[in-house]
Order: sequence, then C-alpha cells, then structure tokens
Amino acid sequence: MAHETEISRGAAWLAALARDGATTGGAATVAGHPASVQVVDAALAGEPARFIAVVPDPRNPFPRARRGEVGLVEGWALARAVREVVAADAGTSRRRPIVAVIDVTSQAYGRREEAYGIHQALASAAAAYADARLAGHPVIGLIVGKAMSGALLAHGYQANRLIALDDPQVMVHAMGKAAAARVTLRSVEQLEALAEKIPPMAYDIASFARLGLLWRLLPVSRPDAPDAADIDRVERCLAEALDDIRADERRDLSSRLGQPDRRLSLEVRERLRAGWEA
Repeated sequence: MAHETEISRGAAWLAALARDGATTGGAATVAGHPASVQVVDAALAGEPARFIAVVPDPRNPFPRARRGEVGLVEGWALARAVREVVAADAGTSRRRPIVAVIDVTSQAYGRREEAYGIHQALASAAAAYADARLAGHPVIGLIVGKAMSGALLAHGYQANRLIALDDPQVMVHAMGKAAAARVTLRSVEQLEALAEKIPPMAYDIASFARLGLLWRLLPVSRPDAPDAADIDRVERCLAEALDDIRADERRDLSSRLGQPDRRLSLEVRERLRAGWEA
C-alpha cells in the first residue's frame, strides 16, 4: 500500500527524469514495491529503461529507515527491482539501461537491522546491480543528494558510470561528520581541516571527483526543484553515459582508474596482476 512521502531530491529527480517519453506527464510507478523504493519504467534516449530511487517513508515499519536510509526492506526491494529487469531481458541482444537515482542519507542503523541481517539485504542489492552490469545492462548512478555509508554501496556504487550534480548539498562519505568525529576522537573542525589536505576524508563532491570515481560532475541551476533546462542537461548527460557504456567492451569498473589521482591504484593492480600471472 502506497503512503505519502516527504519530497526528497531523489523523489524530485525521479519524477523529473522518469517520464513516459512525451514532453509532459510522468510514467507510472511500478506496483509491488515498498513506498520507500520507487521504481519507474520510462524512456532514456528513446529506449526503455528502469529508474530506481530510495525515498523517505514516514510510515516505514522500521523507524531507522524513515528518512531516506537504506534498510532491510529497501535492500531486498532494490535487489528485486534490478533482478526483475535482468530476468525479463535474459536472452535479448540489447539489455535495458538501469538508472539509480541516488539520494540516500545512510544505511539504517539499529538493533533490529543488525539482528535481521542488514548486511545480507544490502549485499543482495549490491550483487544485483553488479550482476546486471556483468549481464550487459548499462547501469548509471546519478547522485543528486547525499550518498552516504553502506547505502551508496547498495544503491548505485556498482554502476558502469557515476554522475553527480555539482552542488554543495551533494556529499559522499562513509559516515556523517559527527559520527566520524566520535570514531576518530577528533572534533568536526579538526576533520574538516584534514579533509582540505586528504581528499578521501572530505565530504564535498569535488573532492570525491578527484578520486576518479565520477564519470561526470554536472552543474545545474535548481538541484532541489529542477527546471526544464536542468532536466534537459541531465537527460543529455545520461544519454551520453549510455553511449559511452555501450561503446566500451569492459563490464567491470576499471574505467574509474583513469583519473590522475588513481595512478598508484592502477600501478598496484598492474603489479599484482603481473605477479599473479608470472
């Protein structure tokens, strides 16, 4: 049963992008998924695609997953939404694109989540995205808001190409600043000072882009409520990413090692490969 949800960036961008191919009017949400996981089959670059977003659900039966977190229900639902497409397209020569619209505050933290195996739920989602990519589905992750913790790993990190809006509210990190300060026994101010020198410790999307994990960093004028120009810009970028994926014979994530700041990562892999094959 669907419930009303508060408007998040993920929901706003899903509604803006997942249209029925006409100039106006959105495509219908696919039935059978929980209110916190919105799934829409719509057009991307003139061909069928599946768009998936995790959104807040104030009536979620798990209180820790009511504000856009990826919890037990969300992990299994994401896996199902992806595997439905893989199963439906099995045996076809042209697999449908899958677009993960990413605005996730974190994985859901709670005793019930740990007791009922949130690690398995999130792993099932990550595995589904990876299997889709390896099966030939072009998978694109579009980061429009927060991409935190295990939530990003479960929803979108396995994409062939990652795109992010160039906006201060777009953040990627393993945990929130307050939690990171507690774990490292530092103040938030100290962590922010370190982040200026060490990109992996930073939260801003520009620092994340320096790590070589993004395919494109895209500026928009209204990230919270995209206008027609913003939608057009992002749609064109998604179409370009789709073409880029299909032109690339690789189905792994090695394309992320092409940035200058990943030079040593690439060298380590090459040495390990040479040693293994010696």
